[in-house]
Amino acid sequence: MDLKKLELEADSYSDELELLSQSNTDGLSRSLTRLLSKAKTSSLLWSWIGSFLGISILANMHSLVGQLSGGTLTLMVGSFGASAVLAYCAIESPLAKPKNIIGGHVLSALVGVTVYKLFGGDYWLASALAVSVAIVVMQLTDTVHPPGGATALIAVTGGPGIYKLGYLYPLVPVALGAVVIVIIALVVNNIPDGRRYPLK
Repeated sequence: MDLKKLELEADSYSDELELLSQSNTDGLSRSLTRLLSKAKTSSLLWSWIGSFLGISILANMHSLVGQLSGGTLTLMVGSFGASAVLAYCAIESPLAKPKNIIGGHVLSALVGVTVYKLFGGDYWLASALAVSVAIVVMQLTDTVHPPGGATALIAVTGGPGIYKLGYLYPLVPVALGAVVIVIIALVVNNIPDGRRYPLK
């Protein structure tokens, strides 16, 4: 292997990349400027503040509840991350309404626990049924909230800690967590001018 040849090739690639970056600097800065002007800086800031507060409060509550319960209770469910996107970023979406966040999560959790109790031995069937039935229940009750599908699935796939909760799972962590997300959304999303939650 000729080290000198490799060094020359690396220098050549480095020079090409430098020329490419110089030639695209104006286009790149224009693209970034356009992108940032489309997403209002205020909206970005308040979305960040809301999601940071909502998830950090849940995480702190999770730690406290875990200590008090000896680790048997949880307040953090993965689907809350997706709810945070809707509640703090896509606030105009009907899927982000308080009734959708709370109702979608709680109903889906009830479906998930019930399906696990009936079909828990058949992993594939329980997984598919939990999500599918949760979707139909959310549609029938006008509480469609996409993270609810994940909440139903977690009831089936979440492991022994979730299984032990049984019908407590829809209340703690699901209902309590969804309520916290909504309360923070109601406060934070109504602070800045021109940002209202929920929309009528």
